[in-house]
Amino acid sequence: MVFKKLLGAFGVGGPSVDTVLSNPSTYPGAPLTGNVNLVGGTQDADIEHVTLGLVTRMEVEGGGGDYSAVSDFLRVPVTGPMRLAPGQQLSIPFRIDMPWETPITTVYGQTLRGMVMGVRTELAIARAIDKGDLDMVHVHPLPIQQRILDAFAANGFRFKSADLEYGQIYGVHQTLPFYQEIEYFPPQQYAAAGINEVELTFVTSPHQVEVVLEFDKRGGLFTSGQDTYSRYTVSHGDADTTDWRQVVDGWVRQAVDRRKSMPGFGHAPQGYGQPAFGHQQPGYGHHGHYRQGHSQPGHGHHGHYRRGHHGGMGGAAMGVAGGLAAGYLAGEAIDEVGDAFEDFGE
Repeated sequence: MVFKKLLGAFGVGGPSVDTVLSNPSTYPGAPLTGNVNLVGGTQDADIEHVTLGLVTRMEVEGGGGDYSAVSDFLRVPVTGPMRLAPGQQLSIPFRIDMPWETPITTVYGQTLRGMVMGVRTELAIARAIDKGDLDMVHVHPLPIQQRILDAFAANGFRFKSADLEYGQIYGVHQTLPFYQEIEYFPPQQYAAAGINEVELTFVTSPHQVEVVLEFDKRGGLFTSGQDTYSRYTVSHGDADTTDWRQVVDGWVRQAVDRRKSMPGFGHAPQGYGQPAFGHQQPGYGHHGHYRQGHSQPGHGHHGHYRRGHHGGMGGAAMGVAGGLAAGYLAGEAIDEVGDAFEDFGE
């Protein structure tokens, strides 16, 4: 997809720029390549630099409340100072190595509701900067991420929405200033045990993925609602050698067990059964790649586990009907996502 814009910051007859992605689809840790095509105007133009930025929207907790902010989280220089002659055509190749922590924006070939990301071209001439247009980027899950998403859907969780939260997760090494939350409504067997919703976060590195789960618990007549946090470390190499449906079910059951052990919870619903997880899974734990992480209860919104705060979590849930993909379909049309980008940086 090509975006072309006469750079208004430089007046009529100024240079124009096209940013062309070789393929707008990519993955965390994978390259994003293309060309920046410049065409000279009616006079010489002394270009100071051409820079590409990965741009997204995140939720920020401020003193006056939560708000959405749009910012680039990675900037890549394409060229330094140069002179562009009148009518000169110049094509400059580029490569952006996507950070391993890049959030997922596309699942099952559809835009993940709540997520937007693009590449913005910035061209500077004589201290005047034109940030140009945005080229949409589609970040697909890595195999290990896809298997875990599949497992949540197979266990009956219904996708609610996704967003980026500005802040750091306590105890987890992050290279980006935000983390992604993929939010689910639980199926009946978990909802009956007091779980209101589950938020899934991936913090990915070249060798492993930290899976952080936040379980939002409903308050009862004699108990207040509170969140419980769990963290697990999984290996990329275990994507296709593990029964992830069973593992995810075990993670959730552990959270339910902790909930049941809290004072005032009462008795577990009949028919829920015994925890299916808590020890190493047969045929899995002996690989040495999976480690049960810090299963750490929290209090309040995030307690001391995360720095940041929830943004708006509106939007109707979509059930997993007719296949695993159904629950992840975008709630907005693609052109509406494009409209959101038009407001970036305004």
